[in-house]
Amino acid sequence: MNSPYGLSPAECLNCHLRPESFFCALSQESAEAFNQIKHATVLPEDSVIFMEGQPPHGVFMLCEGMVKLSTSSRDGKTLILRIAKPGEVLGLDAVVADKPYQLIAETMRPCLLNFVNRDDFLRFLKEHADACLRAAQDIAGYCHDAYAAVRSIGSSKSASGRIAKFLLASAVGGRVTNGVVCASLAMTHEDIGQLMGTSRETITRAMTEFKKKHIVELRRSILTIYDKAALERLVAA
Repeated sequence: MNSPYGLSPAECLNCHLRPESFFCALSQESAEAFNQIKHATVLPEDSVIFMEGQPPHGVFMLCEGMVKLSTSSRDGKTLILRIAKPGEVLGLDAVVADKPYQLIAETMRPCLLNFVNRDDFLRFLKEHADACLRAAQDIAGYCHDAYAAVRSIGSSKSASGRIAKFLLASAVGGRVTNGVVCASLAMTHEDIGQLMGTSRETITRAMTEFKKKHIVELRRSILTIYDKAALERLVAA
């Protein structure tokens, strides 16, 4: 039977993400226990997984796709804190702390997720020390990412320098051909602005200038870096 969007749930023990992701890097015993309590679901693009302020009903492990995690200011502006990629667990801090979700989680493309309800997840952590340690490490990592995001927004670097740094980070792991780097970047100018704490217009102006100088082009979710050295000079300036 065909699965929605071509995404097929798989056994965690055979996951292609091993050993990079959260639960896929656990011991055989812990991975088998997790496999018994998770429930797979497929969501279309632009689906809300959970809302800021909602009670934490469980965690979601992202297996395929991309999810943006954002919050809103009092004046209604949206700030994207980070983009979650396959292998990450969403809602982890809220479930462990028994506090409302602090962010809005929304799919950026069709996503395959594994859901575990709160009671089962907490029992799983109590019974498997390696999972408990991994949860603590991931929560600490999210905190460090949030600190870095705040420092980036408040840095004295020019907008071009911060955008250049973001583009270089987004291209890590991309395909390199004759010095040209190509990578997938399914984000609009507005998404990038919300992630960097600046306006869409600022992103558009910078990207237009980069394109004129034949440094970078973002077209149809494909990021092409023609002059990596030029971006690196902007970051260092």
